[in-house]
Amino acid sequence: MKKKLAVVALGGNALLRGNQIGTIDEQEENTTQTLENLVFLINEGYDLVITHGNGPQVGNILMRNDAGEQMYGIAQMPVDICVADSQGGIGYMIERMFRNVLIHHGISKNVVCLVTQVVVDRNDPAFNDPQKRIGKIYSREEADNLSAKRGWIFSEEVKAEGGFRRVVPSPLPVDILNHDIIGDLARQGNIVIAAGGGGVPVYIDEKNDVKPAEAVIDKDRASSLLASMIGAEEFYILTDVPYIYINYKKPDQEIKEFLDYADTLKYLNEGHFARGSMAPKIEACLSFLSSGGKMAVITEAFKLADKKYGSKITMEYEK
Repeated sequence: MKKKLAVVALGGNALLRGNQIGTIDEQEENTTQTLENLVFLINEGYDLVITHGNGPQVGNILMRNDAGEQMYGIAQMPVDICVADSQGGIGYMIERMFRNVLIHHGISKNVVCLVTQVVVDRNDPAFNDPQKRIGKIYSREEADNLSAKRGWIFSEEVKAEGGFRRVVPSPLPVDILNHDIIGDLARQGNIVIAAGGGGVPVYIDEKNDVKPAEAVIDKDRASSLLASMIGAEEFYILTDVPYIYINYKKPDQEIKEFLDYADTLKYLNEGHFARGSMAPKIEACLSFLSSGGKMAVITEAFKLADKKYGSKITMEYEK
């Protein structure tokens, strides 16, 4: 019997909860709790690819960039290098924590982390409309100086009156470099950590060279593309809510545990899912299903193993 391959995207409070400051102890504890929830998939015969977010971590790296330059004259690193740094650090943490979880459960498996480059289209409209906020909050004077010095683009920060944050493009992923290797390793029974933080953003120039892009890629979209390219049967997004809801946080809020493609698309088009949070996850799930995936699941990071939680999306309604 052919084993199923699942891609599991760790996000939300899977690595870091909103009320925490982000110490390594906090992140390791959260990661371990999340990975404990994946053991049942291994016991049920699934091969696994793990992806993850990097929002708080790459933001901290960018702020260390600023502090290093201002205090010690250390050269700033571009966004692609910062994303790669976060991939390596978070991937190492997930790999080590997962090895420990497997040992405690008496499971013998290799765990490997691959720093992954994700290709974007240099002509993507997002490059002309940067929206993704990154890094620290600056004053108007600081933002103006950096804009003149480096060509950075800034947007007023709604959470801090008079503050500005750098914005960069968030283009759609179009290819995952080494996706065949990722799929082969996973199908051979290895647990693979890949495409962290949406992947290191790169593009292919007119000479067919791989070039860095000053951008960030949505990790759920990149994870969905990876799942499709390696032929995964199932795609899981672990976040900070146990279900998909319509009329979220309204008196008529309704849990949607089982959904088909058509109804999910209808709810998306009706505006039930916030553009900055749930909508990209829904779009990633629909893209996966339309590319041949069998089932997409969205649930809370620590409740995956409890099958009474989680919203399951299939092409046609199944219960």
